[in-house]
Amino acid sequence: MSNYLAVDIGNTLQKAAVFSTDGRIIELKEEPNLPLETVADMVSTFNIRAAIISNVGEKRDDITSYLSDHSQLVQFSHNTPLPIQIDYATPGTLGLDRIANAVAAHTQFPHNHTLSIQAGTCLVIDFVTEDGRYLGGSISPGLEMRMKALQHFTQRLPKVEKRQISIYIGSTTEESILAGVINGLSDEINGAIHRYSMDFDNLKVILTGGNKEDLQNSIKYSIFAASNFVLIGLYKILIYNVKGLT
Repeated sequence: MSNYLAVDIGNTLQKAAVFSTDGRIIELKEEPNLPLETVADMVSTFNIRAAIISNVGEKRDDITSYLSDHSQLVQFSHNTPLPIQIDYATPGTLGLDRIANAVAAHTQFPHNHTLSIQAGTCLVIDFVTEDGRYLGGSISPGLEMRMKALQHFTQRLPKVEKRQISIYIGSTTEESILAGVINGLSDEINGAIHRYSMDFDNLKVILTGGNKEDLQNSIKYSIFAASNFVLIGLYKILIYNVKGLT
């Protein structure tokens, strides 16, 4: 049985996921620098019929070339046909990861307005209407970026490693930074959800990204916590472009 491969070359991690024909992830690899040998092994082991690659971080010409030679390859770009409509004033500047995330949100919840919140290097919020129109969203610094900025732009504040907290009054400098950053980020998310929910009924909120575990318990609203949402979006885009493949 043939399967599908989605490769996401991100800013922090490089991921490759094998999807079955019914859309399940059956193999996942992620590393700061994904070896070509790993991708080649996935292609041969899982009989990959078609693949998609998205380069948000460094461009991986070696992986792209290999996949082009060994599968039907879709190189994801702003010109790739999508199962949603992009209603964005500057579509050429829209991050490919945001597009893939929006596609995943709409295809997973096709009867809802969707608010997708990526809590990673940046806090990225994207909104798609229930009829599949991507309108845009917002971008702000993520959790680690905020903590690093406090240490970098001050003389005395220390570098603090993230950890889960249940306080809002910090009794030490480290606790104060954690309380300020984590609670501030949670408040920003809660405020965004509130604003969108005031204007759009039938809203489904999705929380994804590397820092979702640090934040999900602080969110007051009902959310769907998702992993590997960008990869799911890439898979959906791939299927949309090769649906006639036999």
